Amino acid sequence: MIFELLETQQLILRKLTPETYDYLFQQYNDNELKAFLGLVTEEELEKEKDKFRKGIATYNKSFVNFQLIDKQTNTVMGACGFHTWYTEHRRAEIGYALNSDVHKGKGIMSEALKAVIDYGFREMDLNRIEAFIGPKNEPSLRLVQKLNFTKEGHLRKHYCKNNIMEDSLVFSLLRDEYLH
Repeated sequence: MIFELLETQQLILRKLTPETYDYLFQQYNDNELKAFLGLVTEEELEKEKDKFRKGIATYNKSFVNFQLIDKQTNTVMGACGFHTWYTEHRRAEIGYALNSDVHKGKGIMSEALKAVIDYGFREMDLNRIEAFIGPKNEPSLRLVQKLNFTKEGHLRKHYCKNNIMEDSLVFSLLRDEYLH
């Protein structure tokens, strides 16, 4: 399988789509899946398999995800991209995570997100990128502010984390704000 790649100063961003996941889960064994996806534990693998079984894309809603691969070590360090992509409405929610705390605080996600946001507006023809962030998630709040997202509101009990309903702050970045 040939992958679309984006390149930044420190990273290779490998694009994953619903079709990629179909191929991976049909052709790769568990060890190959863990290695490719940068997973360490069986629990992480089962979580990915469960998401796949439940259908990670549905009618009129899709995703584009990018693995963050360190150029020097070829290690998968995390992922970022667009989920809840409403193709008809040209909007998607951005999401991101690093696999280990070791990678945090080094500007890796900021570097990756700049490339991914640019890809979203230029290649996916998005008009709006949304971010939903917990009010106590200071690193993510700083990150979206740095990337010029606008705070739009506060959603009460919007997200379930560890069986606890949490609030989300809503942010957006619009195409005309980004491309001007």
